[in-house]
Amino acid sequence: MNYYRDGRLDAQGEATGLGRFARPQDSGRWWVDGSRLCQKWTSWYDGRTFCFVLRPVDERRLAWERDDGLSGIARIGDERP
Repeated sequence: MNYYRDGRLDAQGEATGLGRFARPQDSGRWWVDGSRLCQKWTSWYDGRTFCFVLRPVDERRLAWERDDGLSGIARIGDERP
């Protein structure tokens, strides 16, 4: 997933593990709501808005918890597919 300073985001489904379930790529918007990072994809997740609480694990990883209870670890990188 790529988050741009102007609030756009995009991703490749194969890279995020969604390739078998969703369109191969999608785009959307992200914003900050209080202490949560929110995002809305054009078609993934039926265009629903999800918000996340993030906390640092180390220099390259963040723990995330989505507002529906799903959680995981995200890797921060500057590599482009």
